Amino acid sequence: MKNLIITLIFMAIATILAVPFFYLGNNTTSVAIVYILAVVFVARYTEGYLPGIVASFIGVICVNYVFTYPFMKLNFTIAGYPVTFLGMIIISSVISTMTSHLKLQSRIINEREKLLLEAEKETMRANLLRAISHDLRTPLTGIIGTSSTYLENADSLSKEEKLSLIQNIYDDSNWLLNMVENLLTITRIRTDDTPIHKTSELLEEVVSEAVQRFRKRIPQAQVRVSIPDDFVMIAMDATLIEQVLINLLENAFYHGSSSDPIDLVVFLRDQRAYFQVIDYGKGISEEQLPHIFDGSPSSPSQSGDSRKGMGIGLSICKTIITAHSGEIHAENHENGAMFTFWLPLNEDENDES
Repeated sequence: MKNLIITLIFMAIATILAVPFFYLGNNTTSVAIVYILAVVFVARYTEGYLPGIVASFIGVICVNYVFTYPFMKLNFTIAGYPVTFLGMIIISSVISTMTSHLKLQSRIINEREKLLLEAEKETMRANLLRAISHDLRTPLTGIIGTSSTYLENADSLSKEEKLSLIQNIYDDSNWLLNMVENLLTITRIRTDDTPIHKTSELLEEVVSEAVQRFRKRIPQAQVRVSIPDDFVMIAMDATLIEQVLINLLENAFYHGSSSDPIDLVVFLRDQRAYFQVIDYGKGISEEQLPHIFDGSPSSPSQSGDSRKGMGIGLSICKTIITAHSGEIHAENHENGAMFTFWLPLNEDENDES
């Protein structure tokens, strides 16, 4: 019924449009072209091959019945007309078949892309689960082991040793809290019915807030900040971008294994705001670099602190930046590692994801 209605609508529109073409041009060629276009639209917006072929026959009959002398009568015996109508029906049928075939191919390609996307999502979920098992289990193990040591040896421990154990429990607890925040964030973003909410934010304020929160978490860390002198407004979810900056700064501090200050550089280029977090440590292994944002946990041998893997944090960073229509990548430089991401300045690129 749907195919029938669509076919009748397009053929009726073609008939209405063909009337002025016929009386202005006084020939059936332009009329035939109008009906052939109608056949193409019928094939495009209906299911299967049959509607397009039926529309081809309807078009031929309409041209003969309405626009060919004698008018309002079917007559295929006039000299030259059988060849013309036969050519029209062949052309219309071939075009209809090709259009339906292309539409079918397009549907198959879209289904394959969906399957590939689902496979990619499953891979990301698997990587995220591995990262969770690494990044959440090891701090919990540390908390259990440290608290057990404290309980079993409370009488024989000095005050300094007790404070050290408590400090370790405090650090691991904070790390777990940050990981839970990251997991809640990535869950919220990847839920289709909860898009991120972007508003125009002052670049300087977002960077300043992120650095302050980072210094509050890790007071001993040193950060050098370089931002444009211009007044820059960017459409973003400020809380999420601050979380990205904090994750990258923490990653640089814990995995850079260097006492040198971390550089946070922001600059504008090609209608984009670029953010770079640069550390001066040991860099990232070449094996790990291509998959660093997949959510895979770093191995203890590659991390100075096996309690704190990079998996979840960097996976969250990529998810947040992608949701902002930006990109993020990592690379090594001469004296360490550098993480770079950009956000579009053009409001047209900042549609909510």
